[in-house]
This record gives sequence, structure tokens and C-alpha cells, in this order.
Amino acid sequence: MDLNADVGESFGAYTLGEDAALMRVITSANVACGFHAGDPGVMRETVALARQHGVAVGAHPGFADLAGFGRREIRMEPREVEDLLVYQIGALAGVAAAQGVRLQHVKPHGALYNMAARDASLADAIARAVASIDRSLILFGLPGSQLVDAGRRAGLRTANEAFADRAYRADGSLVPRTRPGAVIHDVETVVARAVTMARERAVTSVDGTRVPVQVDTICVHGDTPDAATLAARIRAALEGAGVRITPVGL
Repeated sequence: MDLNADVGESFGAYTLGEDAALMRVITSANVACGFHAGDPGVMRETVALARQHGVAVGAHPGFADLAGFGRREIRMEPREVEDLLVYQIGALAGVAAAQGVRLQHVKPHGALYNMAARDASLADAIARAVASIDRSLILFGLPGSQLVDAGRRAGLRTANEAFADRAYRADGSLVPRTRPGAVIHDVETVVARAVTMARERAVTSVDGTRVPVQVDTICVHGDTPDAATLAARIRAALEGAGVRITPVGL
């Protein structure tokens, strides 16, 4: 099982997240590409941290929405989205190449990720962008989503991603962050859900339904308070349950 986190989300004079501590725990890093968060210097520093700790690097492109942290839906034509992704992935690929690092994956951020989960044309635009840069890149998406389907149609390897700290609906989609209870804050509950996801390939939805989920990677949000401690607890619990933690690309 892969354990990923969204990192590199500081920019300018603003410091966000616990990247240095997270890198000691996770196996894949989703690095912000400067649109919803991050900047060139932060991208360089984050890739260097990942390289130092043997963590696989992926691009985490989002909408150009610093004020909303990329979590507000923006309507764009598929070609515009494709260009948006090529620009951001290409930028991080260059920053990584300068340090001798090759990207492992791409995980769209926030609203872009959730919109692509249900919109086939948007998902296809993202998959085309990824494939046009490097067909060996792995596309992360929700199990059963349009994004995963689009990746497969484009001939990409895909990874099904689960969120231990997010509430699920009975159809396997995430409860929107605007709804009460969308983010689970109780550490014991989050850790237990991660183990269930990894061992039993299932999650309990908000209405009590047991929902089957294919899981290749589990996400810890880098902007969650005490994210590094939570990630360490999840990793320890998974390993204690006999789950081997390794980058999804291996």
C-alpha cells in the first residue's frame, strides 16, 4: 500500500504544512505546482526533501485559485484544462529533472479532482495532458470515477486513491467539504478507517452503508493539523496489520 500526502503548499512569505516531518513517513508526495499553492522555490525545496527521504514525487496541479486553495469549482473548456495541466506538470517535471528526479504520478487537486471524478470530458482532458507529457506517469483518482476510467482509456496506469479522513457517500464519492462532517477529525477513527480500507477494501458511508473500494494509495492531507503525526499513526497501524508500505510505482 502506498501512503501519499499533498505537500509543497507554502508560497512566498506563507508557510503551510509539515512537509519535512511528513517526508519521513509517506511513500509518495503530491507536490503543488504553483497555481492553487506553491511557488518555484517551494517546488524545488519540496522535491529535494522527497529525494532526500526516498519518497516518490508526483505533480499536484489545480485551478489557478490561491485565495480559495483550489477548492472552488471553476468552469473551463476541456482544452483549457488540458493546457492548465500540461503547464503545471511540465513545470514540476523540469524542477525535478534539475535534481535528477523523475515524476512518478499526477494527482489533480481539490475541486479539479472532484469535478473530474464525475465529468468524463474534464477527466479525458486531464488524462490527455498527462499522456502527452509522459505515458509512464500514474494517474491518481477515486475508485470507479470518471478520472480513473479516462486514465485507462488514455493507456495510462492508474491508482485508486482513498481518504481515511474524509466522509463517503453510499455511491463511493466524497461528501463535499461544504457539508458538516465531511472531514473526520478523530484520530482513532481515521486510523481505523485506513486499516479497514487497506485490509478489507471497504469504507462505511455516512448513511452506514458498507461501500467496497479498490485502494492502491491512501492520502493524508498536508494541511490537516498535526498531519505528520496522523500519517505516522496510520503507517504504524497499517504495518501492524501486516500491510507493506511502498510507493505505488514499484
